Order: sequence, then C-alpha cells, then structure tokens
Amino acid sequence: GGDHTITYPILQALAAKHGPVGLVHVDAHTDTGDTALGQRIYHGSSFRRCAEEGLLDCGRVVQIGIRGSSYDSDPHKYCREQGFRVVPAEQCWMKSLEPLMREVRAQMGERPMYISFDIDGLDPAYAPGTGTPEIAGLTPAQALEIIRGCKGLNIVGCDLVEVAPMYDVSGNTALLGANLLFEMLCVLPGVKTL
Repeated sequence: GGDHTITYPILQALAAKHGPVGLVHVDAHTDTGDTALGQRIYHGSSFRRCAEEGLLDCGRVVQIGIRGSSYDSDPHKYCREQGFRVVPAEQCWMKSLEPLMREVRAQMGERPMYISFDIDGLDPAYAPGTGTPEIAGLTPAQALEIIRGCKGLNIVGCDLVEVAPMYDVSGNTALLGANLLFEMLCVLPGVKTL
C-alpha cells in the first residue's frame, strides 16, 4: 500500500541494522528522479535518496520492467552511474524470466536484500488501478517468476506499493497486489511452503 515514498524510511531502518542492502525493484519507473515541484522526497525519488544515503549496495540493485515516457534523452544514466542493473520491459516481453532470476540470485548472493514491487511494473491490462500506468508491462506470471525466483535469498523485507483503489474499478489490481504480497511472504527466509 501507499506510494513508493514508503520504501525510503523502511530502507533507512533496514540499513541501520544490516548495512547497505541489495534490492530487487519491479517498477515501470526507476524512481531515481531528483526533485518534483521543488520537493526532494516524493514517490519518484526514493531510490536516488537511498543511493545518496548509502542505504543500497548499489552493485546488487536490479530494476526490472522499466519503461515509459521520460523527460530525459538518457533516462537510465543515473542508475547506470550508481551501478544498478536496469532491465527494461522490452527485454522481458514474451519470455520466461527464470533465466534472468538465476542471474539475479547469483548477483544478490547471501547478503541481505529487499524486494520492492510497484504494481505499475505490471501492464495496466492486469493492474489498471495505479496512479502512473505505463503500457507494455510485465504479466502476472512474470511477476510470480520474479518473486518466486527470490526464494532462498536473504530477504530482510519487502513491499508492494502504488495500488490506487479509486482507479481500481474492477478490484483486479487489489486482488493481484494481495496475491503478490502473499507470494512475497512465502519466499521470506524460514517460511515453509508445500
């Protein structure tokens, strides 16, 4: 729930306990903007603030499903400069993400990591109830591959953000969000599943 600003204080608390953490970030947007309407903290700047404060182990940050319009001719430059791996949505189209998640698992290693899932990482055909929808996103099956692909990692927390009930007239976005949260709970360390 909530917008992606909530991840910033969560990662402040986790980094205070574990040191900089790895991140699997599913989203249509990198959320590494600097300011909006003169404000440095907003839902599109969370991961820039986290990088600036040393909350992230930047060599273990993977952003999956990134797409959409931009105000910049090189919208992923900041991410690359930090060492983030950006996986644009078009690299995910019409294929299983299991091979990608094998690479991500190797990249994360055994150190603490966090999953942050923005519902707009999914295509609005599946999750229209969000404030900043972008076409040509991930499918629910790919979302499950990403989350289930994190099983066995040292996950110290997770979130699912940006579900906007006022835009979710069918209730499908909330249903999908609830199921993805359930899946995240199932991959936490020590959780036994059948």
